[in-house]
Amino acid sequence: MLCVFAKRLETRIIFTPPTFLVYPIDVAQPVKSLLSGTPELRPLLAKVQTLTALQRQVAAVMPPYLAQTCQVLGLQNGTLSLAVGNATVAAKLRQLAPELAVLLQNKGCEVSGIRVKVQVAYTAELPRSAPRKLGRPAQRALLELSQHLDDSPLKHALEKMLQEKI
Repeated sequence: MLCVFAKRLETRIIFTPPTFLVYPIDVAQPVKSLLSGTPELRPLLAKVQTLTALQRQVAAVMPPYLAQTCQVLGLQNGTLSLAVGNATVAAKLRQLAPELAVLLQNKGCEVSGIRVKVQVAYTAELPRSAPRKLGRPAQRALLELSQHLDDSPLKHALEKMLQEKI
């Protein structure tokens, strides 16, 4: 239902979604049917399904703290390519690579080696929180401290901080 309210110089539009839109929609199924219905896109669907299954297999054999930061890039000529977010995780995965390859082979994956690439992920910038204000007791204590100090950079810094926080 679309309701329009006009008041002075501004117009507000309020949209209340129908009940059938409130429930989550399974987006994967329509995309899958689109990819499988188009002959040109069927190889892409097969590749996506292969990589998804491989990602599950890799996550099952890895320690959980490593599996969370690891993404399967592909499998080419028996070499599994993994992407990680930092060099520390990459170093640990390189140490575990022979063991992981054996575990994946035991699960039926045709993996003879593992290559690890560091790819820094772009993360959304977190919203900054508003700066906190000093409480009255803290303000009084800092003011008293600054009054007892001789003329120094510390005294000037405290006075400046008190002016900004009040």
